[in-house]
Amino acid sequence: MEFDDRYRQVQRPKYECLLFDLDDTLYPLSTGIATACLKNIKDYMVDKLGIDKSKIPDLCNLLYKNYGTTMAGLRGIGYDFDYDEYHSFVHGRLPYENLKPDPVLRKRLLSLPYRKVIFTNADKVHAAKALSRLGIEDCFEGIICFETLNPTHKSTVSDDEDDVEFVGLCNTPDIPATNTSASTEIFDIIGHFARPDLGLALPKSPIVCKPSVDAIEKALKIAKINPQRTLFFEDSVRNIQAGKRVGLHTVLVGSSQRVKGADFALESIHNIREAIPELLEDDMKSEVAYSGKVAVETSVTA
Repeated sequence: MEFDDRYRQVQRPKYECLLFDLDDTLYPLSTGIATACLKNIKDYMVDKLGIDKSKIPDLCNLLYKNYGTTMAGLRGIGYDFDYDEYHSFVHGRLPYENLKPDPVLRKRLLSLPYRKVIFTNADKVHAAKALSRLGIEDCFEGIICFETLNPTHKSTVSDDEDDVEFVGLCNTPDIPATNTSASTEIFDIIGHFARPDLGLALPKSPIVCKPSVDAIEKALKIAKINPQRTLFFEDSVRNIQAGKRVGLHTVLVGSSQRVKGADFALESIHNIREAIPELLEDDMKSEVAYSGKVAVETSVTA
């Protein structure tokens, strides 16, 4: 039997990239990191920005709900502060000792033959420290973080995202995060929502972050990620839904109940292979080749 006219073909896997949020996704909420972070944010607002302590709960809620992060909201309504100082205050005193090496997660991640990228609203120092504590820092190609989406070392913000570096884990250059604009007038967001008939629009924030669709699209462009062939792992429902709007396949982590916008739901990131059988199927497709006569030259697209 002649084999000159037989061709070896490998079926293209459905996914090529796994995009992971960090906090409360790659480690559980029970570590207490999120609770400590919120306390530090509130302390910063009182101690550094001089905000009345009685207003903090309502203010935090409104800023987070309308701007994605409290930090983005504070800048949006007019507070001017140094980004590095904020991150140092909020993350510098976190109980990182609560994060322990996770050999099970490490093994799971290393067993998956896909690009793996971190996408977090946090700064690169926090991301690197958390990943190191978990013992999984070498499982990822790189980090899309606060500095990636907010290149504040520039005197002007470029319209061309191609000149923004993708922060690699093995080479994370220092980026001085100084503000590019200042505001002296504080927008009363609490009063704004108490009197919704004023017809005033909320001021925009200069900070780019999830769940903004623009932030997600920018991140995908910087890291050269195709959303149609990417699984996006998140603990935030609104981030999941924003990711779905840009075409990502989505995985809600921390709950076994799927919500609108989530293709999969995992109680724990440890269940990644069991809960998403397509990952195992992709492994098989990438390893098993088949031969057969090809009568007509064709192209295969996914």
